[in-house]
Amino acid sequence: MSDHARELHQGARQLGLNLTDSQVDQLLAYMALLNKWNKAYNLTAVRDPDEMVSRHLLDSLSILPFVEPGNWLDVGSGGGMPGLILTIMQPESRFTLLDSNGKKTRFLTQAKIELKLDNLTVVNTRVEAFGPEQLFDGIVSRAFSALSDFVQLTRHLAKPTTRWLAMKGQYPADELAALPVDFKLLASHTLQVPGCQGSRHLLILQRQPEAQNA
Repeated sequence: MSDHARELHQGARQLGLNLTDSQVDQLLAYMALLNKWNKAYNLTAVRDPDEMVSRHLLDSLSILPFVEPGNWLDVGSGGGMPGLILTIMQPESRFTLLDSNGKKTRFLTQAKIELKLDNLTVVNTRVEAFGPEQLFDGIVSRAFSALSDFVQLTRHLAKPTTRWLAMKGQYPADELAALPVDFKLLASHTLQVPGCQGSRHLLILQRQPEAQNA
């Protein structure tokens, strides 16, 4: 077993996840693609593959227990975090990865082909211009924008029951205070990501349509 595979297995266990060898192989194949394309496309500021295991793979895996099966959108997916990792882990769900940067969506499309991810759709557009055939059960982002922008730009893509999952560093008290009145914080989770220094939080939001009419 390679050092990266061992680190991934051990880190996942610390997160309460048991990865199959097939999942580890796919996740490391994705990381190898990311590292290869990063040299020309500047997909991520993390250049060292040793850091990618913790800062990309394990960081994205840390929210997996909160991602219920369904139809999901990853906004501002960039190099595919967390959406592509979630796609690998939940083959029974559908994931749409959206980014306005053409280089990044070209990489995501290539990753979809090489990793044979039939449950993945890649969209190159601005989120406010996106009009999908089906609305989403969940919308996730990792450092996409302030919370108020995140929910305002994506509210047209949501059902009444949709949940927004926002991955953040420090707990964003100021951003929460600036949320639109019809959004509420359902839950906040402190994430302990193996190998990652610094604070990590997951915020789960939902609309309260009655608040808008109050």
